[in-house]
Amino acid sequence: MKKRNSSGKYIAGLILLIALCVFGAFITTKGITKKKIGRASNIELGLDLAGGVSITYEVDGKNVSDSDMKDTVYKLQKRVEGYSTEAEVYQEGKDRINIEIPGVTDANKILEELGRPGSLYFIAETDKDGNANYSMQAVTDAQGNVSYAYALNKTIDELKADGSIMLEGTDVKTATAGSIKDQTMGNSTYAVDLVMTEEGTKKFEEATRNAYEKGETLGIYYDGSFVSVPSVKGVFSDGNAQISPMSSYEEAESLASTIRIGGLKLELEELHSKVVGAQLGVEAISTSLKAAVIGFIVVAVFMIAVYFLPGFASVIALGIYVALVVLLLNGFDLTLTLSGIAGIILSIGMAVDANVIVFARIREELATGKTVKSAMQIGYDKALSAIIDGNVTTLIAAAVLWLLGPGTVKGFAQTLALGIVLSMFTALVVTKYIMKAFYALGLKDPKWYGVGKEHKTVNFLGKKGIFFGLSLAVILVGFITMGVYKVNSGDALNYSLEFKGGTATTVTFDKSYTLEEINSEMVPLIESTTGSAVQIQTVQGSNEVIFKTGSLDVDQRQALNQVFVDNFGVDESLITSETISSTISNEMKSDTILAVAVAIICMLIYIRFRFSDIRFGVSSIACLLHDVLVVITFYALARVSVSNTFIACLLTIVGYSINATIVIFDRVRENMAVMTKKDDLQDVVNHSITQTLSRSLFTSLTTLVMVGALYIWGVTSIRDFALPLMVGIICGAYSSVCVAGALWYVLRKKFAPKAK
Repeated sequence: MKKRNSSGKYIAGLILLIALCVFGAFITTKGITKKKIGRASNIELGLDLAGGVSITYEVDGKNVSDSDMKDTVYKLQKRVEGYSTEAEVYQEGKDRINIEIPGVTDANKILEELGRPGSLYFIAETDKDGNANYSMQAVTDAQGNVSYAYALNKTIDELKADGSIMLEGTDVKTATAGSIKDQTMGNSTYAVDLVMTEEGTKKFEEATRNAYEKGETLGIYYDGSFVSVPSVKGVFSDGNAQISPMSSYEEAESLASTIRIGGLKLELEELHSKVVGAQLGVEAISTSLKAAVIGFIVVAVFMIAVYFLPGFASVIALGIYVALVVLLLNGFDLTLTLSGIAGIILSIGMAVDANVIVFARIREELATGKTVKSAMQIGYDKALSAIIDGNVTTLIAAAVLWLLGPGTVKGFAQTLALGIVLSMFTALVVTKYIMKAFYALGLKDPKWYGVGKEHKTVNFLGKKGIFFGLSLAVILVGFITMGVYKVNSGDALNYSLEFKGGTATTVTFDKSYTLEEINSEMVPLIESTTGSAVQIQTVQGSNEVIFKTGSLDVDQRQALNQVFVDNFGVDESLITSETISSTISNEMKSDTILAVAVAIICMLIYIRFRFSDIRFGVSSIACLLHDVLVVITFYALARVSVSNTFIACLLTIVGYSINATIVIFDRVRENMAVMTKKDDLQDVVNHSITQTLSRSLFTSLTTLVMVGALYIWGVTSIRDFALPLMVGIICGAYSSVCVAGALWYVLRKKFAPKAK
């Protein structure tokens, strides 16, 4: 009776899972409710995929220092990341700052919320002689309506001269919206928490003492009007204060936002704002989806062909995984960019990886004569540690990158972390449940699950000298190539505009051109004229197109303008050019390097803790660095454009290549636990690598299929990302199989504990 009930439970669960798959497919394609909640097309896309808002500010003033410009760019970057982690702020020329915010289309709303960065002042209510600096005054609008509001009785210059401006925006360190609880009534109200700088703390103490002793207010003045005139209820000497009460959180956040933006050192004037089209084009989305579908089908066929019934179970689980990713991307309002796609691809590869590890273990147990039921249980138990270790190391990397990395890196880290958690769930829970359901349905014959075969141990360590020499030679070639290019051209790698800056040429055509027409008709002419690669931005709702190239001199600009005049009938007066600085700033580069370095250290610590042998960790990290250097070598040799996709590619390698190494080392550790004095350590390592060889090759192959599909059907920018990533995947498999175990063996022999 219990057996029947158990079978019925699994059958009912399987039916429920299939129903959930169908429902998930429906939601991701059609959505639910009138708002189409959950639909894949509702996912917010980054500027590189679907465009967004571009805002340009100009510095108000002369002789602006580089340090002030960098500080302003940094503060604005932190401010706009509230709209999207992929938002970028970069300098144009000497006195302009450009902001690009993906996933939004209402420029006016952004400008309203962001505010026009300008000077912010804390003004005493009266001057030293008791004269009012500001007062309530009647204001008449255009319709003749009269309202009352605080207004200045003096000019800003007069207030500065008589010492009535107590603090400025630069004296405020942070301003955040929050809530406080009324101790008397017990209800909550909203407030703005202020934290002053070290210098601002002293000024604020003086300002609050002056106002408190006189029983006056302290006016906060920004961009030509008062944003708040709070009464002062005490002297604040620690640099912390609250502005309360606020009628709503939105009001508190608006005031906090104004104070933050008013804390910029430079006063900025808005030049223009616009909604820009996708840099990669609409076709990038459709081709990426096409590539993903084809890649998924190929992977599904492969898994079923190789692993039979377990492979079919993993395909169902992967389908659930994809649906969950789409739903959670919608649910958490994450912005999907090219680097985010990289994170999802990586997590799909890891989802397959976990299943392959389990299936290989099940086949090994079946080969020893165990029943299918017993083999499944033991297989999952033995595979668990390798799966956890591989995923946790990658999750550590994602967490560190999210905490320390710049905006574009954060987007990658978010999707990667989400994918890792979901892939572990689907592999360890969903796939396992489906397989048990199949067993409960009567599919108990071992032939449906595959029986493992004992493979002859390959002597990998015997060829370690060849492998080490080959790796060093490739890396050395990379350094030599970069050195030659550095001497001859000044750049070791083929840096794109994001790294080098260049010239932005804005052209207004007499008609609208599609991205396909621009790429086929204009780009070749521009490249031949300028000798530079071209990036394209269209402007939504206009015939305006922005062409970004390498830095052009006067003659090159004139020649380019003539191309548009002669070939496309453009009025030369409708062509403008300006110099742009690199969007991938020094801060972004240094933040990325720091994040990767900390991630590697954290992974090393984790491996040391889990394996109780620092040599496993050192060998793993050495192989990871080996893979990164080989990929950089490929960039140098092939002269693939080094753009923001370069960062995404290297991050993907950092997250992925360590997995196969962890699996091999886990098997080495397991085999060492049962080895006898007669067993040779070299044979144990070779046997461990051989046992995990199919896993190393198959998971690399399935991930390679997904990335290869992107390379075949993707647009140019995606191909520039996919090609080096394919090299990294192949290199990762090579280093794990041929280098990692051999390196650990050498370290073990070299630094073995001395016998007592």
